[in-house]
Amino acid sequence: KYIVKTDMFKDYAATVDFKAQSDQMIMKEKNNVLRAISHESGQYDSFHFTTAIFDEIGEVKSREKISKIISGQVKVPNHQFIQISTSYPDPSVPFHEDQKMIQQAMEQDYKRDADNFLGLIWAQDSLDETFKPETWYKSNPLLYLDSQKQVLMEGLQDKRDADMLSGNVADFQNKNLNLWLAEATNSFLKLSDIERAIQPNFNIEGRTVYIGYDYSMFSDNTAIAFVYPYSANHGVPKWRVEQHSFIPWQHAGSIEAKEKQDGINYRELAKQGYCTITSHPQGLINEEQVYHWLLNYIHDNDLNVIFFGYDDWGATTTIKQLELNTDYPLQGIRQRTSELKDPTKFLQKCFIEGTITRPDDKIMEKALMNAQIYEDKIGIQVDKAKATLKIDVVDAIIDAMYQAMYHFEDFGIANDKSKQVELMTTKQVEDWYMSEESGLLGGDFDDF
Repeated sequence: KYIVKTDMFKDYAATVDFKAQSDQMIMKEKNNVLRAISHESGQYDSFHFTTAIFDEIGEVKSREKISKIISGQVKVPNHQFIQISTSYPDPSVPFHEDQKMIQQAMEQDYKRDADNFLGLIWAQDSLDETFKPETWYKSNPLLYLDSQKQVLMEGLQDKRDADMLSGNVADFQNKNLNLWLAEATNSFLKLSDIERAIQPNFNIEGRTVYIGYDYSMFSDNTAIAFVYPYSANHGVPKWRVEQHSFIPWQHAGSIEAKEKQDGINYRELAKQGYCTITSHPQGLINEEQVYHWLLNYIHDNDLNVIFFGYDDWGATTTIKQLELNTDYPLQGIRQRTSELKDPTKFLQKCFIEGTITRPDDKIMEKALMNAQIYEDKIGIQVDKAKATLKIDVVDAIIDAMYQAMYHFEDFGIANDKSKQVELMTTKQVEDWYMSEESGLLGGDFDDF
């Protein structure tokens, strides 16, 4: 209201019949409306914005309301949707996904994908630059301005030093250097290590596999982890980790509510093969469904199961069925720090050293980001900050790693001659028995 009274804008305001109201500004002559709407209100359905500007969108954890804005612009020519934000503590938000998509499109510009997008990203290149103030212009372009450089630089250095003294330098890195981090300072893994492990294509058919099983409790998912040891270039030992989750929704009330609660689009991921929505009419885990899915998956991919680890307290119907009807080598693992410390540390080490690969699986990614380290006097294990944060997949991977970590060692079960027959299927035992390798046939004893 003050601006339109100034000499510079007064005449123009009269020409376009400008009106300033409490929550919007209107140019009646041009039929333009500038309107402020909060994200929480979600009242976008009846609008078709020519330009929509969403500030601090990095705090938004779901695309549900954002999609209403975008769908309302479909028939508007030359429309724009502008997203503005700093980085936030949770790197699994849609804004960060969009940022990664745009960065990939720019790096693969020859594909001409995402030509309707423009990404302007001011951020540091690495955490090391926390202690290199001369590089901070990357995330703070106002440092280029002589009029602001001194005050801004002093403020940034004071903030960094204060956060270091309080043991919370991650806040400075996140908000002031625009670096996406994991969710907590005691996180199991760094985001960069989780993302670096992505390798989309991997053929599992006919491979030896170690399986881990984490059964659902209340609102948790039931997760099955598959670990495939393999040798990369020059014989470097590596481990491929994949998973499949079974999603209950009884505690949340519906699958829609479950998706909002967990911040994961389970129905879309089910189409991609990363999970199965429970078939139970009341939304509980259907153990028959889990059992039959697992048997079919192992059979269809001709997998050689040499270890199946599960929570020792979770001897569920599924485990009992596997015990009675299969020859999988099942082993209960006590879920305490003294038992889990070695596979937990090994999994962490693999991600840091780059000896582990995984698919671009959002369920696994979310679990890895949610996992935090719990430590006591006798060991470590992973834990979560609150019930709605899912780490079931990580628990299942660690159960599989209980033996998979030793796969390339002479004392590993895969190389233990005393367990050679024990790890075979019935058909493999028959073939081995009839072979010369067994040493059981020959001489006077093979005539029967």
